[in-house]
Amino acid sequence: MANILEVKDLSLHYLTRFGQKIDAVTDVSFTMKQGEILGIAGESGCGKSTLVNGLMGLFIPPLYPTSGDVLVEGESLMNRTPENVRKNILSQKVSMIPQGAFNALNPTRKIKDIAADVIAAHEGKSINKNEVYARLRERFDLFGMETERILNAYPIQLTAGERQRSVIGISTLLNPKVVIADEPTSALDVTTQKVVIKMIFDLLEKNIFSTMIFITHELPLLRHVSHNIAIMYAGEFVEYGTAIQVVHDPRHPYTKALMGAMLSADSEQKNRKPTTIEGAPPSLTKKITGCRFAERCPSARSECKQRTQNMRTVGERLVRCDYAE
Repeated sequence: MANILEVKDLSLHYLTRFGQKIDAVTDVSFTMKQGEILGIAGESGCGKSTLVNGLMGLFIPPLYPTSGDVLVEGESLMNRTPENVRKNILSQKVSMIPQGAFNALNPTRKIKDIAADVIAAHEGKSINKNEVYARLRERFDLFGMETERILNAYPIQLTAGERQRSVIGISTLLNPKVVIADEPTSALDVTTQKVVIKMIFDLLEKNIFSTMIFITHELPLLRHVSHNIAIMYAGEFVEYGTAIQVVHDPRHPYTKALMGAMLSADSEQKNRKPTTIEGAPPSLTKKITGCRFAERCPSARSECKQRTQNMRTVGERLVRCDYAE
């Protein structure tokens, strides 16, 4: 089966107004096939949002690509103008479900008009609105919502769950190949989270979109949502494996520490007290020699701070640690 998404040694950097180069994402590589869901987890500031912009081809200054490539069905997203990305990539090739549904929706416009704008932006300004609304009704009927009420409502008239599902519906209107969900359930109660996640799975099963990248801080949630999980730290992937491998048998010291800091309702872990990860991630404004987690790693050796760590196969998954077993 051919790859839907290929990310090859992708590195991204920011340029400050003083000309300083800040390496925000370093040598990220992975592939995704039809129907796969990849979960990405890590602390705030680890580079997840920067990586998302790179995966969408959104290289808006001060963000610039350093090296590598991103391909969707073999087509590169690099070296394109912002206009080309907006018209030919966003919503069609790659689409994003934002974290804050309320902030993502124009409060002065009805849901149907916001959705119509998405279609018009890619299919022409002269598109017939009645035809657009008919398409919207057909798509929103799949979501099990009160279609007419939702489409004719302003965002403020909807519940948090209805707004989030509306955003998901709008983001997938043009059947993108890759959908990136950035903390799509973080502001929802547990019951509504379940509804939203079921909706996402239904859309994937109906081939509304082909693959999904699910970004969250909640590693236990990723075990139920994703097929594979990538753990990100200081701009790098430090562990990549199946959801079961990463959650139940972490090998990188940072993944172990991250799991130890999580609250869990699992019967085998619910009596365990969460532990803290001492220290803070390194500043990416300075050149880092050796392992980026070494200063916080409880099992670090002197050579860890001197020698660059590369991804290697450990227990049938990839780990960026020379001493992981």
